[in-house]
Amino acid sequence: MDVQSAVAGLITEVNQQVQDGAWDLTPADRALARGAAAGLEEAVGGPPAGGPPPDIERLAHLREALAALAIALARTHGRLAWFLAACIEALTPVLHWRALPPGDGPHFDTVQPAREQLADAEDAVRRLAAVLARIGA
Repeated sequence: MDVQSAVAGLITEVNQQVQDGAWDLTPADRALARGAAAGLEEAVGGPPAGGPPPDIERLAHLREALAALAIALARTHGRLAWFLAACIEALTPVLHWRALPPGDGPHFDTVQPAREQLADAEDAVRRLAAVLARIGA
């Protein structure tokens, strides 16, 4: 399953839980969701107008997005923590990607992602940022 598909499933689930009233968001949950959304937006931002930056920068930005989610996860519990943990899990392929050739030494079972995979993960992060901003509103 690609990152975008995994994230789409999570977004559907969180929207359903909020709509059904199963998830009563506290003011602290909302503030944390807004902060996580801001972290994701800062890390990945919108699609670049002049074309994508080099793969090494794109990968660094995706890792920054994972870090923003991990920091938010460390600061909460309950449904928001479960959602954030699932978001991190959906983005785990990023942790197996490398932008540099392996060289002569070990490469720790990392792979170079296709540009389409990078774009898929970036779009998924943007979708997560949007849903977290909506949750935080």
